[in-house]
Amino acid sequence: MATSTASATSLVSDPVQRPNPPDAVGIRLVDVPADLIKDPRARQYIVDSLKPGVTVKRRIEVSNKSALHVAVYPGAADIRRGSFVGAAGNTGNELTTWIKPGQLVLDVPAHSRARDTVTIAIPKDAAPGERYGVVWAQVSGRDLGSGITLVSRTGIRLYLSVGGNNPPRARFTMDDMTAGRDARGRAVVHAKVHNTGGRALDLTGALKMSQVSGSISAGPYPIDSGKSLAPGQSASVNVIVTDQVTDGPWDVSLTLKSGLLEVTHGARITFPKGPGMAAAVLSHPDRQSPLNWRIISASMALVLMLVATLAIIRPYRRSARGDDS
Repeated sequence: MATSTASATSLVSDPVQRPNPPDAVGIRLVDVPADLIKDPRARQYIVDSLKPGVTVKRRIEVSNKSALHVAVYPGAADIRRGSFVGAAGNTGNELTTWIKPGQLVLDVPAHSRARDTVTIAIPKDAAPGERYGVVWAQVSGRDLGSGITLVSRTGIRLYLSVGGNNPPRARFTMDDMTAGRDARGRAVVHAKVHNTGGRALDLTGALKMSQVSGSISAGPYPIDSGKSLAPGQSASVNVIVTDQVTDGPWDVSLTLKSGLLEVTHGARITFPKGPGMAAAVLSHPDRQSPLNWRIISASMALVLMLVATLAIIRPYRRSARGDDS
C-alpha cells in the first residue's frame, strides 16, 4: 500500500438536511492501492476492480472541528445527468451491504483527527458490473433556537467494479399497463414484467393513484403475491384496487421490488364502466419521478389553450382588417 496525503472531495448532503459550518467534519483516504498510485482519482476516491470472494481494506482519516462524535457509515450513490449523487440519509444499495466500517462512531476531540478502517467484502456470488456508493462521515447538532437537528456530512466516493464469470446482475422492465374491472366490478391494474437480467426475481410492490382532475389520492395497493421470474421470463402482475373508485382518469405509479432492486412505472389510466380491459395511455418507465405526468399533462393543456387562443385571434384580426377596408 502507498500512503496518500490528498484530501477527499466532499459530497453535498441531501437537500432535506441543513449543514453545520462546511468544515465541521472532513474525511480523506489514507491508503491507495500500489497499482493505482498514478491514478489521481484513486487518491481521492475508493476506485477498484475486484473479483467475487475478495475482501479488501482501506484506511480513512476523519477530522473534526466541532462535535465529539462522528458517525461513519456507507450510503448508496448513483450517476445521473453527469453528476455523482449521494443518496439521502442512510439509503443503502447492494454495495453498502458489502461495506463495514471498523467503528460506526468515532470519538474525535475538536480540532483533532482519528483513523478508521473500511472493509469491503465482495460476495462469491456477486454479479459483474460497476456499483457506486459513499463512505460518509457525519456530525449532528441541535439548534437550540428551533429544536431542529442540524446535520453536516462529507464523504469519499466508491467506484467498485466486480469482474468474474458470475451471471449478470438482476434487472427487469415493465410495460403494457392496462386498467380493467373484474366480474365483481372491482378496479384492477395489470402490467407485464420482463426479467432482463441474470438472476431470478421475487417480486413485491404496490400501486399509488392520483386523480387527474381533483385532489383525491388512493393506495398504496399491493400487487398479487407469489410472482417469481427466472432470467428471460415474463409475467403479468395484477393489482386489485380494494376501494371503490371512479373511472378516472387517474395518474398511477406502480413500484416493483426484488431484493434491493426497485423499478417504478408511471401511466395515466381510465377504468372501464363495466367488466373488461382498457389500455393505459402515456405509459412510460420512470425510475426517478413516477408522478411527472401531472407536469406533462399541465404543459400539454397549456399548449392546447395557446393554440386555441391563436385560432380565435387570427380570424378576428382578419375580420377587423376587412371592416376597415
